[in-house]
Amino acid sequence: MVLFLNMGGMEWVVIIFAILLLFGGRKIPELMKGLGSGIREFNKAKNDVSEQLKEGMKEPSKSDKADEK
Repeated sequence: MVLFLNMGGMEWVVIIFAILLLFGGRKIPELMKGLGSGIREFNKAKNDVSEQLKEGMKEPSKSDKADEK
């Protein structure tokens, strides 16, 4: 992650130019659509796991209920 923070403008231009050469202008929208849907699915799964963890922390466990009796 720190690697991307130290990149200047010229490095980004070179990377974008290399992507254009490798994939061509017509394939890039398809690649970005796939990347966007992948990121969307990842965030959805991350949020679902987070919600389940929060719900699990709210519910008292069976062993806690047995200790109270």
